[in-house]
Parts: sequence; structure tokens; C-alpha cells
Amino acid sequence: MKNLTVNELFSELGQKLSLTWLAGQNGGDRSIEKNSETHRPNLLGLLDLISPNRIQLIGKAEFAGMSRLSGSVQQELFQQNSQLIIIADDVAPGNDLIELATQTSTPLFTSPLPCRRLINTIGQYLTTRLSDTVIIHGVLMEVLGVGVLITGESSVGKSELALELITRGHKLVADDAPEFRRIAHNTIEGSCPRLLRDFLEVRGLGVINIRKMYGHASTRHKKILRFIVRLELMDESNPFDDSSRLNRTEQIRDVLGLEISELTIPVAPGRNLAVLVEAAVRNYLLEKSGYDSSQEFENLQRHLMES
Repeated sequence: MKNLTVNELFSELGQKLSLTWLAGQNGGDRSIEKNSETHRPNLLGLLDLISPNRIQLIGKAEFAGMSRLSGSVQQELFQQNSQLIIIADDVAPGNDLIELATQTSTPLFTSPLPCRRLINTIGQYLTTRLSDTVIIHGVLMEVLGVGVLITGESSVGKSELALELITRGHKLVADDAPEFRRIAHNTIEGSCPRLLRDFLEVRGLGVINIRKMYGHASTRHKKILRFIVRLELMDESNPFDDSSRLNRTEQIRDVLGLEISELTIPVAPGRNLAVLVEAAVRNYLLEKSGYDSSQEFENLQRHLMES
């Protein structure tokens, strides 16, 4: 299970959110982690004393309500399982809260920004930072607006295919080791490690910088994964198997618990793989819109045979 410390959160978001660390610096190593088994406690939310969030946010309204409560209730706020307390809306917390945070080593931040802005920004950050990740060997591309992962055995031609697609106006996301994370229950996002951004390794050419060669519009740093193309060398003993000519070798691949369509394309001399990948993506888009060319062809055959 991935976790995040308060120190790391402050280091990465402190300047962006104008955070000030008022007290509880000794609790900087506290771990903020999601619970994979239950939805409680929440990672982030407005002040909740009944089911406290890992990160408690206190705005003007929450602070006013809390100020009317007894001191023992305020003490309870710092004795619960909350790992971090953030006071928003430029509210001054008062010496009593600062003292409680110091005594309990509970990190206490303040920010001039409104609660809603903090919730949105920190929420997106936590989703990305704490999501499960996996690296899949291949080249991640944007083809016709669709995130496509090209996979296959070494030397099958993945990078060459990616380069040809780039020359046809499509975009490189990541070569060799794209990193995928599940950012929502039905969404897998692929991204490129910082070290590899804009670079593509092609046999005979070495490592080339796609952005420098083809311009800024030729690359992007992340893309939602929708489709997988697997390149596979065609069987030389039986290169054209009549039994499979009308049937696509398509299956489902599990990526972080989400089912992604995977199409296998045979590789052989003379086959224009870039055109085939474009056609496969166009067909994928048609199927997502509700049209199935194979089914229509079968229906036409059946109609002719019955008439």
C-alpha cells in the first residue's frame, strides 16, 4: 500500500497552496495512506469529529462552529487519528490550537486559500500520489486522440512503428517504460518517467528527441489508456491462416484491475503497420459508438443466404 508523509506533502504543495507550517513539526513523518478495505476514514474532507478524516480542513464556518465548543472537544480533534490539520480562509487559529498541535505533534498548516480550492488541489494530488502503479514494457502513443499502448517482443518493431506514427501526425507519450496508474474506478492514466520524456530509442538511430525533431505538438507527457496493440511476428510456416482472416485476434488485458481491449497484429515484410494501427483505432472508436462491422457483415451474409 502506498503512503505519503506530511513532510512530502508540504514539500510538494506548500508553495502552490501558500501553506504555512505553524506547529507540530515533530509529526512530519506521519503517514497519510488510503484504506483499501473501507472508505473510512476519508483521506480528505471538511472538519468531521465523528469520523475524522486523515486530513481535516477547517474553514471560516467550521472554525466558528468549533470555537463555540468546549475545550475538551477541541482537544479531541488533536487526539484522533487525523494526520494533518489545515486551517483555510486565512483564519488565525489562536494560541490554544497551536499549543495542542505542539503537545500532540499533530502538523498544523494554515493557508489563505478557500477550503474548496484546497480540497480540489489536494484531492487531485492524493489521487495521483497514492494510486496503484505498474510499468508495462512498450510504447505509449496518442493515435487519433486515443491512448494506445504498443507492446510486443523485443526487436519486433515497436519503436519503428511509433516513429512512423509520429511522422503521420500522432503523438509520443512514453517509450520503453510507460508508467500506468489507476486514477479512478474506470480510468488508467499512462505517463512518461521524467528521465525519458520526449525521447525514443530506434535501432540504427540511437536515442532521438522527438520534440526537438518534430515540434512541441508531437509529444505529450500523459494520456488515458484505452487500447492496446500487440505486435507479433507472423508464423512463417503458415503466414495466411484462412481460419483467422475474418476473425480479429482481440482479447481483454487486465491492467490494475481494469479490462482494456488488446488487439494482436501480425508483423511481416510489406505490411504497413502504421496504417493498420490507425485502422484498428478507427474501428475501436466505431465500436465504442455502437457500430460493429463484423456483425454487420455476418448479418448481410445471413440475409443473402435466407433470401
